[in-house]
Amino acid sequence: MSLASSETATRHDQHGRYPRAETVADFANNLAVVQQRIAAACTRAGRDPAQVRLLPVSKTMDEAHIRLAYQAGCRLLGENKVQEAHHKWEAMQDLGDLQWSVIGHLQTNKAKLVARFASEFQALDSLRLAEALDRRLQHEGRSLDVFVQVNSSDEDSKFGLPPSEVAAFLQAMPQFSALRVRGLMTLALFSAEADRVRACFVRMRELRDRLRQDVPANVSLDALSMGMSGDFEIAIEEGASVVRVGQAIFGARALPDSHYWPGLAAAG
Repeated sequence: MSLASSETATRHDQHGRYPRAETVADFANNLAVVQQRIAAACTRAGRDPAQVRLLPVSKTMDEAHIRLAYQAGCRLLGENKVQEAHHKWEAMQDLGDLQWSVIGHLQTNKAKLVARFASEFQALDSLRLAEALDRRLQHEGRSLDVFVQVNSSDEDSKFGLPPSEVAAFLQAMPQFSALRVRGLMTLALFSAEADRVRACFVRMRELRDRLRQDVPANVSLDALSMGMSGDFEIAIEEGASVVRVGQAIFGARALPDSHYWPGLAAAG
């Protein structure tokens, strides 16, 4: 599947420059453009676009803009900070089919919030957190789809398990019956050098392919969540099944990415 010789470039030069979507039509147009980019990347990789799920990322965006995105068709939104996401969930209870995916690092003392409202959690990176989430979910009478976060770039600033520790982590997951492991998630290098970005995605795909041969029966590694506004086409070429896209849909953010991804220069 790898297109290692592909000339697909990153679009990180657009970071912070995307115009803000201010109308339903703006959102509909941006979503259509992103879906076209997804389809083109799938064509290059010989994949079916139906195999790739778009997760719009609404971090930092206010309720009014999120409601416009909802009117344009968004029904599952990604958020980095759980308290912000929980507040938005509470404020938009009238939108009964709007669901939330928490995609940022989570402290164990915030597990109760995720257990209360999230339909998906993409940043599971410790057994301590898994235990806290499982306990709170049991209390709520709920279960939760989760992705195991992997540090594919070996950057000290990134959260996630080292690739070498993922196999043992997965073997421990069956004890947490409220957690449904769906796959792996990563943040690639934020770099204009496409080959270095691609290497992170290749590493993830190869790790997943190795691990899926010997995972517990109730653990699935079908999903690979990787790729954001500036690099999701490369991620799709390397097997991504979920792409997390913020700025290309909502527009540039007012707050710096370091506020939402501590230690990271830019994301989404």
